[in-house]
Amino acid sequence: MSDQSKPRLLVFIVAYNAEKTISSVVRRIPAELSDLYQVEVLVIDDASQDATFSCSLGVSKAGGAPFPIHVLFNPVNQGYGGNQKLGFQYAIENGYDFVALVHGDGQYAPECLPMLIEPLRRGEAAAVFGSRMLTRMGALRGGMPLYKFAGNRILTWIENRLLRANLSEFHSGYRIYSIRALQSIPFDRNSNDFHFDTEIIIQLLIARQPIKELPIPTYYGDEICRVNGLKYAWNVVKAAMKARLQELSLFYDRRFDCAPAELGAPYALKLGYLSPHTLALDRVPAGSRVLDLGCAGGYMGAVLKDRKQCFVSAVDVTEISIRGLDEFQIHDLNLGVPHIPPDGYDVVLMLDVVEHLARPESFLEQLREALTLSPSTEVIISTANVACFITRLMLLLGQFNYGKRGILDVTHTRLFTFASLRRALEQTGYVVLETKGVPGPFPLAIGDNRWSRALLAVNRLLMRLSRGLFAYQIFMIVKPQPSIKSLLRLSQEQSSIRASKLETAGADDASAFLVR
Repeated sequence: MSDQSKPRLLVFIVAYNAEKTISSVVRRIPAELSDLYQVEVLVIDDASQDATFSCSLGVSKAGGAPFPIHVLFNPVNQGYGGNQKLGFQYAIENGYDFVALVHGDGQYAPECLPMLIEPLRRGEAAAVFGSRMLTRMGALRGGMPLYKFAGNRILTWIENRLLRANLSEFHSGYRIYSIRALQSIPFDRNSNDFHFDTEIIIQLLIARQPIKELPIPTYYGDEICRVNGLKYAWNVVKAAMKARLQELSLFYDRRFDCAPAELGAPYALKLGYLSPHTLALDRVPAGSRVLDLGCAGGYMGAVLKDRKQCFVSAVDVTEISIRGLDEFQIHDLNLGVPHIPPDGYDVVLMLDVVEHLARPESFLEQLREALTLSPSTEVIISTANVACFITRLMLLLGQFNYGKRGILDVTHTRLFTFASLRRALEQTGYVVLETKGVPGPFPLAIGDNRWSRALLAVNRLLMRLSRGLFAYQIFMIVKPQPSIKSLLRLSQEQSSIRASKLETAGADDASAFLVR
């Protein structure tokens, strides 16, 4: 295999006050790696107070090493996580395929590198972690203190439960990443502290990047532990909790906004349980003409055509994947109401749309004006209820966090309560015919199971006590009232018709008189 055809591997050594061990760690990197990879070594000294930098340079200048060695020095200490960010960015900018993280204190054996990188070379994983917990009691036999062993196992169990993962260890620092995997996650937003390692695992899990674990030996020497155990434990559990809450749309942190596009789609059709979609489906008459504004993929329109044989005209700001709708036009609703034909529609759907409009009152007024020629049209509107107890409780705790989905969706520009939405509709010329509360979409959040069904039942019961407090969404059916302009035009038209009839009747009376 020619060097040019070999994948490029960067062995990245994080180092802080490692003057006693750094030379040995570099020299222990197996020369056999060059058989399959173009290998280079990067040492980043994180503002050490000892001779780590000069010792690293000495290894680099001594010659005889099987790989090129680069040594960098941080003038300001970046922390364990911050140092990793620099190394990973270096690997990305210089076009490597893989980067192996090794610690300069010698705690992780460089001799394991050929074995650890093999799954990446074969394309079986996006990241490989060396685990000290895969060999039963191996960590204790290798000198891991009992309290660290117990803490590792407990924290890993908690993190697995919160993140629905199945890793044997979250806290190993011996890792190899594919550069593509690193480019798919915002690792630069992570902490500079030691829980950087946990945050990057969370990001890989969210991004659906496959992780493989392989057993490694445990070695504890006389290295100085620089980790505050209690602070570290709190930070890793907090990070896992934040990620879980974000998945439930109760929290938002840009670090964990890295799901693949097909998994991160914020809008899904909610059928099979009480939702704006099932309520709208029940209300729309079979065979009616429907205008679906902000159709979000056209899924609702497809259901209406299939189940109720409706004529569906859909509008959205981007092209949709659904085919077979009767009409579709690309239009940004923030620019106003799209073209509505004179014969109009029987039903206009605005499901989870009004909260995305920059000026919803102006849009509703324009829509009312456009529908004046269709006096029987009903408009079905749904939106999030910002007064739901969830947001009230979070606000009480000092939290008002936008998220990928839910009441505080990051794309929402206006938020409504039952009273404020009714007021906005009435002040823009609509009569509210029906108002309902909608429970939380528990089957969407935690799966369609007995637990989600039980939560739906409890939520519906609580809405009977207080719809404004316990409804997750607002559902209203309204009818546009004639505008002053349309009433004036109608008056003018009717006056002309009546005057013409009177003139015709008068002429007929005069003709009859002359005949007599």
